Amino acid sequence: MGRTKIVGHVAGAIAGCLVATLAQAGSVYIEDLTWTEVRDAIAAGKTTAIVYAGSTEQKGPHMAIGAHNFTAHYVGGRIAEKLGDALVYPILPYAVTGDPAKKTGHMRFPGSVSLAPATYRETMREIAVSAIDAGFKEVYLMGDHGGGQDELKHAAEGLDAEWAAKGVRVRYVPDLYYKAQEHSRKFLGEKHVYAGTHAGSHDTSELMFIDGSGRWIRRDKLAKSEAAQVPLTGVDGDPTHASAEWGKIFLDQKIDAAVAQIRELRAARK
Repeated sequence: MGRTKIVGHVAGAIAGCLVATLAQAGSVYIEDLTWTEVRDAIAAGKTTAIVYAGSTEQKGPHMAIGAHNFTAHYVGGRIAEKLGDALVYPILPYAVTGDPAKKTGHMRFPGSVSLAPATYRETMREIAVSAIDAGFKEVYLMGDHGGGQDELKHAAEGLDAEWAAKGVRVRYVPDLYYKAQEHSRKFLGEKHVYAGTHAGSHDTSELMFIDGSGRWIRRDKLAKSEAAQVPLTGVDGDPTHASAEWGKIFLDQKIDAAVAQIRELRAARK
């Protein structure tokens, strides 16, 4: 290889590294950043922290157990981008999913993980305190899984009461979960699709949109399941109608609901 070509390859490699470094430094995900980049981002005005919990739980035979975590990572990033002044803490991959000893809820199925409600509440509380210690002035707690929503609310309320006088607000964002659920049920009802409560077309469509490489969906395992089949399948819903197109709709509704509520909470303080 000639000298010119070698120099060209080296220059290209250096340019590629610089682009990658700049992209990482501009990320809204704290896990992508160095501590100095987080410090500088806060100093530059990114003083809002998104503290978001996913869940490690069964999602039927057709969907990977990490579905909530993959979704939360995507949604958290889009929320931060829309707000423009936020960074996202690493997604907490665990939630309240059942009793391991009594084999209730999702803990009837291998691979699921459950935190006790008090443990979940305290874990989210301590992550939020870490964000406050880092210098964030607004902290928003939210969860992608239904279990533990009350714990998120109580954690946020307790911290907000403790820190509001010091110029820091900690708020719970229920619309991310509840309003998004309302929207998806209405959408599926209009399509005459059985919504169910777990791993149906809503959850499956969201993951289909995110899962561009096809790693997390087993399309040959898609099957409708209602109450009588739930103990065997883990599914209450009809994932057979799921699509990436629907997934984008559901995800956009979730993102928009969260951003709207955060903006409402901010406006109420003025």
